[in-house]
Amino acid sequence: MIRFLLDGQVHTLNDVNPNTTVLDYLRLTLGKTGTKEGCASGDCGACTLVLAELNPNNHESTPPLIYTTINSCLTLLPALDGKQLITVENLKHNEQLHPVQQAMVDEHGSQCGFCTPGIVMSLFAHYKNAAADTPYNRHAIELALGGNLCRCTGYQPIFNAAKALSTLSNTDQFSRNSARTAEDLLSIKPTEQHSLSDGTHRAFSPTSTQQLCELLNLYPEANLLAGGTDLSLSITQFHKALSTIIYVGSIAELQHIHSAKGTLVIGAAATLSNSANALKQHLPDFAELLNRFASLQIRNQGTLGGNIANASPIGDSPPALIAADASLTLRSASGSRTINLEDFFVDYKVTALASGEYIESIHIPPQPPQAIYKIYKISKRLDDDISAVLGAFR
Repeated sequence: MIRFLLDGQVHTLNDVNPNTTVLDYLRLTLGKTGTKEGCASGDCGACTLVLAELNPNNHESTPPLIYTTINSCLTLLPALDGKQLITVENLKHNEQLHPVQQAMVDEHGSQCGFCTPGIVMSLFAHYKNAAADTPYNRHAIELALGGNLCRCTGYQPIFNAAKALSTLSNTDQFSRNSARTAEDLLSIKPTEQHSLSDGTHRAFSPTSTQQLCELLNLYPEANLLAGGTDLSLSITQFHKALSTIIYVGSIAELQHIHSAKGTLVIGAAATLSNSANALKQHLPDFAELLNRFASLQIRNQGTLGGNIANASPIGDSPPALIAADASLTLRSASGSRTINLEDFFVDYKVTALASGEYIESIHIPPQPPQAIYKIYKISKRLDDDISAVLGAFR
């Protein structure tokens, strides 16, 4: 069973194939066709949706919720557990367009309209997360829209809509209902292990590393799911069905980011977006690389641990981490061990992970005082693209 908020109500799923993407569930099961499929690979942004979660740093001066964009074509249903799902259909309120939608209309930000729902959702998340007095910042808008491709408008009308939004208060129905939403999210916050199955395919959502170790002991061939930005491609592009999935996004221990005697420790399930600030202090060039690491939607879901574990030769983070002399803590039911990242990669898509073992954390030591650390990325376009060549040097 997994639970999430949708349309102002708690939505419960039990007997559903966990290989189902959020995009397919919305369109094919619920008939919510506002969200579009453009590429099914996280490249175009037409399927962008927003997740609202409890702000872990919530206090009186901060909002109770944080809003993040995701590619619903790559997001599997287990990842919704304990969150609020916001679709483009949810924005209109009392027969009135949301300010983001109205700004797109006023500034002629849509032509064919196919990519428009995704663009609206990216602007919505930026609008909700921006402080009320935040001035228009074109670079911030470029980062927010970097994962939304449009072949019609030339983008300037969309930027005009974003500029118009910067003059408005970000109070809307979501702000007015935020306290109630926070209460509802607290009531469905995963505190025990959940599972989802259609009888043939199954997914488990442990809430502790101990539960994860026990599951991997029982199902050593299970597929670990964190952000799913790479794993989901086996479903959407290669039409495979994963028999056993273990979703690690509900394990708080795997999302911790802290410094220990100058060494930066990043939990393997910490998202790239959440890792950026810590990396900016520790390795500024690495943090700058993240601005060109795919798109914001991907960075909001993808994890450093996942980018390492998939052992892809086109992964951007391994060269940067190897140059920084990073190491990994690997854990299983029998204990933990540390390994240099450079020794983790054995062959093409082959790693040193033993059966039942997973990456627990990434350790980046302090760099020598006189070290020069630089990263260079060449790609066909500046944003939202994989590297043709990525070089990291120290």
